[in-house]
Amino acid sequence: MVKEFRYDSVPVLETTSGKLKGYYYDGAYIYKGVPYAEADRFQMPAPSHWEGVKDATSYGFVCPLMQQDTPSAELMVPHRYWPMDEHCQNLNIWTNTLDKAAAKPVIVWFHGGGYFAGSSIDQVAYYGYNMCMEGDVVVVSVNHRLNVLGYLDLSDFGEKYKNSGNAGHADMVAALQWVHDNIALFGGDPGNVTIFGQSGGGMKVADLMQIPAADGLFHKGLIMSGVSDANMMPSCQGSGETIVKAMLAELGLTADEVETLETVPYAELARAYNKVAPAVAMTGAYVGGGPQVNDWFMGNPLQHGMRAHGYDIPLMVGTVFGEFAFAPAMFDKYALTDAENTAIVSKLYGEHTAEALAAFAKAYPGKAPTDLLNLDRVMRQPSKKLAALHAAGGKAGTWLYNFTLEFPMNHKIAWHCSDIPFFFHNTDKVEVCGMPGVTEPLEEKMFGAFMQFARTGVPAQQLLPAWPPVTAEREPTMIFDKACEVRMNYDDELFRLIDSVLPPFNLMEMLASQNVQH
Repeated sequence: MVKEFRYDSVPVLETTSGKLKGYYYDGAYIYKGVPYAEADRFQMPAPSHWEGVKDATSYGFVCPLMQQDTPSAELMVPHRYWPMDEHCQNLNIWTNTLDKAAAKPVIVWFHGGGYFAGSSIDQVAYYGYNMCMEGDVVVVSVNHRLNVLGYLDLSDFGEKYKNSGNAGHADMVAALQWVHDNIALFGGDPGNVTIFGQSGGGMKVADLMQIPAADGLFHKGLIMSGVSDANMMPSCQGSGETIVKAMLAELGLTADEVETLETVPYAELARAYNKVAPAVAMTGAYVGGGPQVNDWFMGNPLQHGMRAHGYDIPLMVGTVFGEFAFAPAMFDKYALTDAENTAIVSKLYGEHTAEALAAFAKAYPGKAPTDLLNLDRVMRQPSKKLAALHAAGGKAGTWLYNFTLEFPMNHKIAWHCSDIPFFFHNTDKVEVCGMPGVTEPLEEKMFGAFMQFARTGVPAQQLLPAWPPVTAEREPTMIFDKACEVRMNYDDELFRLIDSVLPPFNLMEMLASQNVQH
């Protein structure tokens, strides 16, 4: 059957920023590259405005990167690349109706890539059409300023730079404000907005819960592999005076010439920052690179406590089994003998090998013994801590999940980003997800749970077993796998053993050794 495209008959919408023209394709109205704000470099965003009719049929610019991307692991995480420009405050919308009275749930995506990279279309799996159509929801994805453009504090150098250390997050608040003010035109309910993100995008969800200016602009949150604590990413605190003066010196400028940083070509700005930041960081001084704790942003909830409003927001928090286990397999794990399994694991666990293997088998029955070597030590434990913290508020519900599926690629266990296609209902776009009889049933369960959460605040799903919320007494985790089940506090004992035997995990060292994208 030929899919239908329309443009001429699609009505022009009158938004708070100006007139907007999108297009219709195969049941969905699609709007790309919609400017939600505008800003000069290092300054706060202002509401966007344009004259005439804005054509929203092409994606907008994405934020420039600090260094050249190198495609890798594209089978596991297929990417898309797009023209870059620092004027990147734009969003994309997918909806199946333009009825202002439709009041459909609104789902807003914040992309991963830490606070320094990525974009709203960076991964193939981010496309919003299937979620819109299969979930009967309005989908929005957001671009915003990153890296030195979004997170460098120049506030000591002038009032116009106030809160520049949070410019990227201020963009996200501006995007949510635009959605709040306009989404009814696209059939969405501004009173039912769910934000979600993975990796750095998950961190952004937790961060937005800590920003009073975002209160009332969203109502539920899903954090996917995106809970950080001080061991992974300490909060950005202090003044940017040292790093900014170092950049000025590298560029041959004085403090009196700080405004020149507003017009220095981006490549030069990035080069100067990359050159001086390591030495400044070694002194313990602020170097930016992430949101700055101040009276606008209250800081990571695990490091600074959760704001009272955060307890009112229903929250889903989850991880995947392997997270950053991107390294290629060195052996066929299913061809190993018991003795070979023990020998391989003992290289890490030594005299504790038998105990570790027993604890792993108890926590993850059916997984290969050597999967223990790829078990996530980055996200799962902080995610459990955040879930417990949120549940302690005793208000909105808190739900935990762990995605533990194995893929037919060297029998690789779930890695960072591998759950994204399932939550987006986009497994058809990611080749490695092609597992007949496995992928589609699991996708329906995960996607269905997320859509129910977006509608009601509870991830109830008739295809899944009952999924209780986290409480002070128990920690139920939904295991998303070929067979889905809820398990209570199932890996506490395993992590106690691991933490008693192995040194603290250093994510930065591991990422440097693997040179991965996410």
